Amino acid sequence: MRISHKRNVQRKLHKQKPLLSNTVLAVQKMPEVELVIDTAVVTDPIISKPTTVSKPIATLTPKQQQVLDIVVSHTDGLNPKGIGLQAGQEEAKAASWATGALKKLTEEGLVERIQLAGNKVLYKAL
Repeated sequence: MRISHKRNVQRKLHKQKPLLSNTVLAVQKMPEVELVIDTAVVTDPIISKPTTVSKPIATLTPKQQQVLDIVVSHTDGLNPKGIGLQAGQEEAKAASWATGALKKLTEEGLVERIQLAGNKVLYKAL
């Protein structure tokens, strides 16, 4: 493609619309509109009774329920790998299998996360 043609194409793409001077006249010639406001008729106020919002009960997936049952059965606390092994997972995947459910359970406040030295973690039921 020739450079001059490319320049012309780009100029056409970036061309701005010319400003219309008629828009100022159109705004000035607008007819005046009368504003009519009706007053609203006030009836007896409706008194609503305050409703109490109950805390939603945490709905757990079967995996989360299984992990929670394992944590509750071990009162002294258990690490994620131990939880995964108790659930029947193979040793290589046990910790990662339980981690997602444990994270959700700690957010819900059903399980307490206890940080030990380094990267050691124990989970206890509350």
